[in-house]
Amino acid sequence: MSQPAGNGASIARKIRAKLTGPVIGAILAVVAGLLLLGSSLGHKLVFLSYDLPFYLRPYIFPTEVEMVYVDEASYNALGQPLNTYMDRSVYARLIDRMTREKAKAVAFDIVFSDANPDKAAADQALIQAVKKNGRVILAADYVPPSQSVPGVKMFNQFIPPFDALEAVAGGVGTSEMYSEDDLINRQHVPFAKEDAYHSLSWAAAAFLGAPITKLQSQWTGTRWFNYYGPDKVLPFLSLYQALEVDPVVPDGFFSNKVVFVGQRVFTRSFSDRKDEYPTPFPNLANENKFMPGVEVQATAFLNLLRGDWLNRLSVRTEQIAIILMGILFGVGLAVSRPLAASLWAIAGIGLIALADYVAFARFQCWFPWLIVAVIQIPLALVWSIAFNSVQLYVEKKLVEQSLSLYLSPKLVKKFANNPKLLKPGAEKQLLTILFSDIASFTNISEGMDSDDLARSMNDYFQIAVHNCIHATDGTVVKYIGDAIFAFWNAPELQSDHSFRACEAALRFRDQPPQFMNGRELVTRIGLHTGVANVGNFGSMTRVDYTALGENINLASRMEGLNKYMGTRVLITADTRQAAGPKIITRYLGLFRLKGFERAVGVHELTGRLEQEAVSRDLRELFARALAALATGDFAAAEAAFHRVLELSPKDGPSLFYLHQIEELRHETLPPDWKGEITLKEK
Repeated sequence: MSQPAGNGASIARKIRAKLTGPVIGAILAVVAGLLLLGSSLGHKLVFLSYDLPFYLRPYIFPTEVEMVYVDEASYNALGQPLNTYMDRSVYARLIDRMTREKAKAVAFDIVFSDANPDKAAADQALIQAVKKNGRVILAADYVPPSQSVPGVKMFNQFIPPFDALEAVAGGVGTSEMYSEDDLINRQHVPFAKEDAYHSLSWAAAAFLGAPITKLQSQWTGTRWFNYYGPDKVLPFLSLYQALEVDPVVPDGFFSNKVVFVGQRVFTRSFSDRKDEYPTPFPNLANENKFMPGVEVQATAFLNLLRGDWLNRLSVRTEQIAIILMGILFGVGLAVSRPLAASLWAIAGIGLIALADYVAFARFQCWFPWLIVAVIQIPLALVWSIAFNSVQLYVEKKLVEQSLSLYLSPKLVKKFANNPKLLKPGAEKQLLTILFSDIASFTNISEGMDSDDLARSMNDYFQIAVHNCIHATDGTVVKYIGDAIFAFWNAPELQSDHSFRACEAALRFRDQPPQFMNGRELVTRIGLHTGVANVGNFGSMTRVDYTALGENINLASRMEGLNKYMGTRVLITADTRQAAGPKIITRYLGLFRLKGFERAVGVHELTGRLEQEAVSRDLRELFARALAALATGDFAAAEAAFHRVLELSPKDGPSLFYLHQIEELRHETLPPDWKGEITLKEK
């Protein structure tokens, strides 16, 4: 019997100690996280996990590249008509300057797919400039397999530069982008080994000898863009500016640089494709939130050249992390009170965000952290608040409706008349101890409404305590879930305490059937008589009148043994002897129980003295079978147990021993063996 003075905190401790809430919380968090991680439902959160760190990290300003944009200003400055393509001789002039100033490479994000017979001189100038430079990387256009381009040379779904130009180029790469549904390019173009061309960025990096491009195993690896900033972070010029030497672009300006050339926000007709893409960066200044495709290619090139692309954790690692986070927060928040759980949840979100940012900014690694921060932790918090609210509600109901069940009326009176019992201290006392438990209670109560469960358990405890334990002047010590721990001969001495305990057990057995959730409640009981330390093990402010010692554990083992024997009430030989001739029992043999060295004699409590004749034949047949077993005559014992089953086909002890005989036949028994059965489990 454990009851705080003036409140029901003891009940609250017992309910919180159960694993139901934490386990459900962990399952909810883990399942939700894994579902979002592996399905289209979570793609937005996954991609936002990639995007958000860019908001906080300072911009990076690489100096290895220079962007040259073919923009509207260039068309106007160079006198080019806006309704056609830039004259190729202009590009030849640009390449010639790059040759003079010894630029490291020139990458064109412009596809020169066919020769122009009407401007053959311009084509020839371009070919000669590319050939003389020797460091020009050209673009090929990718065409989906479902499309075709009549009259245009194609190679493995690519439209390359026209033959004469491709023959003198330093390399060719596809200008294709791998955009997600929101059009943001997050992954480098993942072309397979059998494709005709790698990306333009890869071709440029390979031309310059970037270490990763020398490893064939890395050709198809997944790499994530590490954007250095929004549009215009990379240094840039308009094409017309790059053609002339002036104070803005002095001689030698392009020396030792990689130059990327491409269009910028310019279309000649409504049907032209805009080669622009959004970026992860927020549009806070109302500036252009799009980035030209050539700048995206340059960013990928810089990632490859500098080796600072972003890596995402492997699928297996992410799954393990999601599982661990779900368990941590599902369990941790469920065992915390709402205020503490809320504070822990906020702290957890902050720590997860910080850890991801550090990994992103310092180690170029990212993780779908928003699944944890936005889904798993809030879900675990909501469950924690709901679960604890239900628990508090159940506590209130149990305290209001069932407080009297925890204290024997005699014990309450004893405490009131003897304040010394409230002081810490204990004494050795011979007790008869009872442990009861409802068979398969977890399965029976699964899914029940908390109110229905509380009402059913109150009804059960009311009958068990009022009609059985209190009716025989026993003391209910505590309720352990659906189990009851009680004893006799304390705090008031009782000369017939063992018989009283047996009488209470028989009353348990003989109660009219009780049902919960459509199933009958079957109570299993264990009794043992022995010395224990009994008294108040708490403090002046906490009533915790209970008993401790080895004999308490033995009574509990008796209750558990019922599961193996298929019985309802088991008592030890000590209880049988102390109870006297008023009860009828069936001797079930000697057992070595887990945690105990000596063998314990076990009896099944079958009835009162006046019921002796009802079970006489069965008890006698069983006794003969047990005697044969003790001598090692397994054949005779087996035959005798089968005769018992003819009399009672569902006799649990007989079925138990028939199973044991099969195992004993294969064991080497000690010479002094007398039929003892060793149980390794509780």
